[in-house]
Amino acid sequence: MQQKPVLLGLQPSFGFGDRLGLATPGHVAAMVRSGSGIDPIFPQQSIREMTRTSRTPGEVMDDALKGMQSTGWTGITGADADHLKTPADVDVTAAVGFTFFTIDPSAFVDARADQDDEPTLRAKFAAIAAEVPWIEPYRGTSVSLSSGAEVLLDDLALTRAAVKYGRAINHALALARYIKSVAPVHEIELSVDETDQPTTLAEHYLIADRCLSDGMALVSLAPRFIGDFEKGVDYKGNVAALEESLRHHAAIAEALGPYKLSLHSGSDKLSIYPSLARATKGRFHVKTAGTSYLEALRVVSIHDPSLFRTIVDFARSRYDVDKATYHVSATLSDAPPAAAVADATELERLYLERWSDVPAGRGFTAPGRQILHCTFGSVLTDPTLGPLVKQVVGENVGTYTEVLAGHFGRHLDALKAGM
Repeated sequence: MQQKPVLLGLQPSFGFGDRLGLATPGHVAAMVRSGSGIDPIFPQQSIREMTRTSRTPGEVMDDALKGMQSTGWTGITGADADHLKTPADVDVTAAVGFTFFTIDPSAFVDARADQDDEPTLRAKFAAIAAEVPWIEPYRGTSVSLSSGAEVLLDDLALTRAAVKYGRAINHALALARYIKSVAPVHEIELSVDETDQPTTLAEHYLIADRCLSDGMALVSLAPRFIGDFEKGVDYKGNVAALEESLRHHAAIAEALGPYKLSLHSGSDKLSIYPSLARATKGRFHVKTAGTSYLEALRVVSIHDPSLFRTIVDFARSRYDVDKATYHVSATLSDAPPAAAVADATELERLYLERWSDVPAGRGFTAPGRQILHCTFGSVLTDPTLGPLVKQVVGENVGTYTEVLAGHFGRHLDALKAGM
């Protein structure tokens, strides 16, 4: 009998995305090897990823549960319906047993508020004031945190936060109420990380306090942290400064919830994992997705170098279009076309890197990884390449499992180093 996903609550947790439906045995192997003390989420995929890979929520759930069963996994798992934006998104994921619902209200965020001058902010606030009457009790207040920081909700800071996030908070609350109506047993993660500017302490406090006051089953919040969290590569920024900022955000989470802090685009950010675990005192969630696909391409590189070359060139032809919805900085000039690299091992290194090339305590840095990362949908839905990738990986599940076990073992070990 297949296991059913459960609520994970405040336990430290780690989400494993799987875009091929073949990665769960490797994810389980990583948990067995290095996951003690951390709870897994094996079924995890965003609506955007499902659309780009032509998979249904039912297929995502079934592939993960069957993968768990095939390995004899007897532990628990959560199930993350990621980046939900509409009631329809909730319907299709709740219907197949997802329990952890990640709300993404980014369509209602006014990101320009970060740069608006005061007259513009005042005018914008006047236009939405009737929609956010709950703002006023916060105006002019301050909160002292256990971390030593002070959250100042002065007039201008609150006005800016209301303009930027007021409508997004309303949307998140409406969607949370809908989730409760169709999935009474649930927990919610709120994602506010898809902005250019970091989430301020005032913004974090306002968002979380309003959501909790309205009864949202908030178990995890994903702010936009300082530094750059680009897809497919390690953290870009000052790790010490990030840890200090994390401490203050964690203090808000402890005072209001408690709830976990969530790290999105968490793949390969090994350099900051100990800081995340330390600052949150083990109350964290890490979400990964694309890195399992990249490791599938490593299997292709090992077992069918010619196909890997074809994928590299196809990905390069799609990159400038496909990267539009991702935070990446790599350009085509940062990594050569396949024809310019005669050696198969060198081509793999340039586009995927090898652990042997990564300094201790660091994640991947090769820009070629971003080219491959952003183009997964185009590759997997291509009528020729998609089936070939799945065939090669499916015929070499043992390699894929071992590659993923080592890959995610390093992720989990880095997190536990800070616990």
